[in-house]
Amino acid sequence: MSLTISTVVFDSADPVPLATWWAERFGAEVTGTNDGWFVTVAGGTLPVGLAFQKVPDPTPGKNRLHLDVRADDRAAQVERLLAAGASPVDEHTLGDFTWTVLADPQGNQFCVFTH
Repeated sequence: MSLTISTVVFDSADPVPLATWWAERFGAEVTGTNDGWFVTVAGGTLPVGLAFQKVPDPTPGKNRLHLDVRADDRAAQVERLLAAGASPVDEHTLGDFTWTVLADPQGNQFCVFTH
């Protein structure tokens, strides 16, 4: 018996626009809306599904789980993500490894890196 990650789930006060935003970033599609309470995204360059679950209150503080997104050209992808509505949070370098922390339109942080 084994386990496989199928879906990464985000809490959201308004799942449909957030799911659409992430689907566009990965060339994926919204595959189910379930009356707006559990919205799924699959396809494109996603290795697993994403889902956006409606919650009555925002998650307090920094999200405890985040996506790391690999890019061939980190700077170009960061600019593309910012133009699409992401917000800058921070940038870090550890040795020869640099990553940029951004937030999606609902404040969920994620990292963009090249390595």
